[in-house]
Amino acid sequence: MRKTSLVLLGAVAGAAVTLVAVQPSSRLLLGSSARAAQADTYRQLNLFGDIFERVRTHYVEKPDESKLVESAINGMLNGLDPHSSYMDAKSFKDMQIQTRGEFGGLGIEVTMEDGLVKVVAPIDDTPAAKAGIRAGDIITHLDDEPVQGLTLNQAVEKMRGLVNTKIRLKILRKGNDAPFEVTIVRDNIRVRSVRMRLEGDDVGYIRITQFNEQTADGLKKAIADVTSQVPQEKLKGYVIDLRNNPGGLLDQAISVSDAFLERGEIVSTRGRDPEETQRFNARPGDLTKGKPVIVLINGGSASASEIVAGALQDHRRATLVGTRSFGKGSVQTIIPLGAGNGALRLTTARYFTPSGRSIQAKGISPDIEVLQDVPEEMKARAAEATKGESSLRGHLKAEGDEQSGSQSYVPPEINGARNPDDKALAMALDLLHGTKTNAAFPPNPKSATLPN
Repeated sequence: MRKTSLVLLGAVAGAAVTLVAVQPSSRLLLGSSARAAQADTYRQLNLFGDIFERVRTHYVEKPDESKLVESAINGMLNGLDPHSSYMDAKSFKDMQIQTRGEFGGLGIEVTMEDGLVKVVAPIDDTPAAKAGIRAGDIITHLDDEPVQGLTLNQAVEKMRGLVNTKIRLKILRKGNDAPFEVTIVRDNIRVRSVRMRLEGDDVGYIRITQFNEQTADGLKKAIADVTSQVPQEKLKGYVIDLRNNPGGLLDQAISVSDAFLERGEIVSTRGRDPEETQRFNARPGDLTKGKPVIVLINGGSASASEIVAGALQDHRRATLVGTRSFGKGSVQTIIPLGAGNGALRLTTARYFTPSGRSIQAKGISPDIEVLQDVPEEMKARAAEATKGESSLRGHLKAEGDEQSGSQSYVPPEINGARNPDDKALAMALDLLHGTKTNAAFPPNPKSATLPN
């Protein structure tokens, strides 16, 4: 009987789902060297069993045996590379929620401030927005339980729950003399991974924050919104902002790339077995009808973001503006380990852009580099964030020279609008409006040199 494993491919924040049949085990005739290696492996496993038993019976305090095993598993996987790991049942569930981009909850983006939960923004048309929750509100209690002392993740977990269940929030609001309570009924919440606005009245700006199951549909809607608001003859083009996007689902990265391409390879994945190489190709139909596209990237653009940037750059469909991307060019397979046992995240392949480039520990260089001015108080944190994949301990080595990370600071938006200090976005708009020129824009698709 065949077993079936759930495989999730690629990305920092998640991976794409593919069902793969695992062949039944077969009997192999081993040579003397293979038998010796196998015997040595069994000796090492016996050694582990001996140490485990001694720790279990002689350690100064009675250890949690399940934690001992989990720590041993994590030690083994952490020794492989930075992206292979063991997820316990809760971590696996959290990853599935993040990947799905859909959950039962209230519909608010929150952060932690002085030990309390602060509302960054309510999501439109969600229970929180309908209940009048505002940006800047401070949540002090959840169903009479103080938030003080909880981590942000613990507070978020309490706010999530089954659809149609109630939760009571105690709110502090600037300008109000006393806190007040709001009862909210949880509903199905979709994480907005795509946001759209018009820059001026002739450029569509589309920000993709992650690649979850909602991203491709969100992009299609964003493009449709742009074309419904701007006549085709007036539309100058699109800016696709992938800065600080950590990645996500491979199939969504492929769909996003496909939205701008008529044909050709988008990405390939290659593992230890050459027969397992997979190639993913575009289907006819450019949703933007050939309008100019500029993609913004930086040192925080990783994995699935790099797949999109690499595909559009190799096909000369878009001009890349910003700084070199993170450089995560590996694929992770997520293998569930049975009810209550969590899952194994294992690096199983590298991915390659259409021209055959591996970006592992290198990143993708923009066609036009634009460095951002960083505020003095942010410089230390910004320097820490520029290390990239090549700085991670135990990372897979690059094919050829490795590159360090690059700048990832982006000036925050001002009330949902463009920050005038955002140099990369300003450059993109200047190029689209023709007030600045560069040999890299617009790119010439006929100059693309891709393998047949």
